[in-house]
Amino acid sequence: MKVLIAEDDPNILAGLKDLLEGEGYTCATAKDGDAALTLFDSTAPDLVVLDIMMPKKSGYDVCRAIRAKNAAVPVIFLSAKSEEVDKVVGLELGADDYVMKPFGARELLARIRSVTRRAIAQKTPARAFRLDDLDVLPERLVAVRGKSEIELSLREVKLLELFFERRGVALDRDTIFNRCWGPEHYPNSRTLDQAILHLRKKIERDPKNPKIIRTVHGVGYMAA
Repeated sequence: MKVLIAEDDPNILAGLKDLLEGEGYTCATAKDGDAALTLFDSTAPDLVVLDIMMPKKSGYDVCRAIRAKNAAVPVIFLSAKSEEVDKVVGLELGADDYVMKPFGARELLARIRSVTRRAIAQKTPARAFRLDDLDVLPERLVAVRGKSEIELSLREVKLLELFFERRGVALDRDTIFNRCWGPEHYPNSRTLDQAILHLRKKIERDPKNPKIIRTVHGVGYMAA
């Protein structure tokens, strides 16, 4: 999914980009309202994260312009403003959520995942699939084993979808990176291995003896 982030603070902007790309989103960034609208037209994002106080056009103005073009794309406001009236204005303009600064990474990701689930459900039908004893529900960003739900990031869902589609086939690192990170990312073995290690801790009954995602030495990984 593509995310447009509009934020005039360069440190916050860089941090948000790193955070979301680490979760598997593709990000376009803007430092003012005019640039945000230009990027919205050129990138057709699936989600917009808007700071309210920006140069040239405020987040409110950008949201109004976006809603005139697209009534469905999810919008999340970021703001240091704390007055209730500002939240009301943002929501009345059609925002899906409103996150106050300073915010924690986990809180923001939880809000974004919630909006992402709704966006996926609107765009695509349910595509549930099963790997070993694990049911994966992409539209909810979760996996289910018995009565237990396991929360997944967007990238983790991408990885599991790829392994399911190509189960029984040993996938090399370039193939996995191109599908789940994008061709613009330079393949890094440590990045991939850490991502698989983290995913195994979530979904494997015994991460040290994995049954769902297996290592193929000298090649990469595969699902049985």
